[in-house]
Amino acid sequence: MEIVDIKGKTHNIDCIACSIQNGTIQLPIERIAETDNFVAEQDLEYPIEGFVIIASKRHVLSIDEMNDTELTELTKFLHDLRKVMRSALKISYVTVIQEENTSTSHFHIWLFPWHPWMLKRWKGKVQEVKEIMDYARREMKTQNQLDIVRKSVDELKKAL
Repeated sequence: MEIVDIKGKTHNIDCIACSIQNGTIQLPIERIAETDNFVAEQDLEYPIEGFVIIASKRHVLSIDEMNDTELTELTKFLHDLRKVMRSALKISYVTVIQEENTSTSHFHIWLFPWHPWMLKRWKGKVQEVKEIMDYARREMKTQNQLDIVRKSVDELKKAL
């Protein structure tokens, strides 16, 4: 699969999360946080501030493949990240998405933030997320936006 990160670099990989974990892909913006079993990172492809991805370190496809320790840790990590998104970045609304499909093949959760600029154009519905992501990929890969994204990552790291 070919992906283009938020800095415009193209990567050919089989699994994004595994490629990040094993160092094949260097994150364009440093990791936000990690636990024993999970990592939280700014989305690699879309320059939307506060668009956080939680991925399992272990290569599993689904939540039902996790053990009890991983499930407990995931719930706490998700809770803590959402809390600091609200306090540090002032993000009032988030859509949480976990999708299982053959193209992603690694467990991850999106914490998709709804910013005021989005809600001026869209209604905050889950079916609009892909359209906003496409817009961000096309229109927002600017140095100014990357600086905003980097600042949001710094704020999240500090708050955690």
